[in-house]
Amino acid sequence: MSHLRLIYASRPFGFDPGTLNGVLLDSRRCNLRDDITGALITRADLFLQLLEGPPDKVNAAYDRIRRDDRHIEIRELVRRDADTRLFAGWAMRDDPARSWLWSREELAAGALDTASESEVEAVFVRVWREALN
Repeated sequence: MSHLRLIYASRPFGFDPGTLNGVLLDSRRCNLRDDITGALITRADLFLQLLEGPPDKVNAAYDRIRRDDRHIEIRELVRRDADTRLFAGWAMRDDPARSWLWSREELAAGALDTASESEVEAVFVRVWREALN
């Protein structure tokens, strides 16, 4: 069965623990309902999220995110069919941004504009590998 893998980036609006917990609670509830799995990498200047699952459900989730005022400057980075899920056991894995992820300065200089789809996906492959350990 083919799934849609969608990765987007946004800037959090009003990033604080309460906002993050609300985003995660909403994500997990909706994703369990809609058979979506994925991961969310967070820090004060970045939400980087991978969603995977039935194409219609992933598209609907992304539409909800684009209307969510907790996200600004939303940008789709990857959209492709995938035969397997990276985060099959996670309704929404939450990971704080790691030191190896793009710095604030790199993001401000356009790192997401120049990153290839495979480089963006590699971020989540690394998160998935770390979760196995």
